[in-house]
Amino acid sequence: MSRCWLMKTEPTTYSIDDLARDGRTHWEGVRNYQARNLMRDMAVGDRVLVYHSNAKPPCVTGEARVAREAYPDPFARDPDSKYFDERATAADPRWFMVDIEFVRKLASPVPLDILKNAPGLQDMVVTKRSRLSVQPVTSAEFDIVCSLGAGDTR
Repeated sequence: MSRCWLMKTEPTTYSIDDLARDGRTHWEGVRNYQARNLMRDMAVGDRVLVYHSNAKPPCVTGEARVAREAYPDPFARDPDSKYFDERATAADPRWFMVDIEFVRKLASPVPLDILKNAPGLQDMVVTKRSRLSVQPVTSAEFDIVCSLGAGDTR
């Protein structure tokens, strides 16, 4: 059975429109141990809510799917990368990434204030001021968010 997640991105860095254009991307640069561990728990086919942080307003903008399970983030070992970590080695890569693929853009973005007040979402991690860039989401929460962004713009 697939699990559900929320992954944050800044729309000026990589937006749902970028994912729609590209079809698939790797989710690199996660440098938080808890978020890394959550990504290592992801499986192909898991559902993902794409959340635009640092947007006005911050909001869920679309749906993606995990297309490749966690693998070592090569940018951690690249001294020219902004994600370089001198402690990362081939034997201990420290950081991982997953690939995700575009599923759909929501017809209406679902802003954080709606998430905070919608019935059934009161325990959703993103509503608790969590700065975590990768978060678990229950299947029920996922479905509620998708219904709030109703419509299909595939």
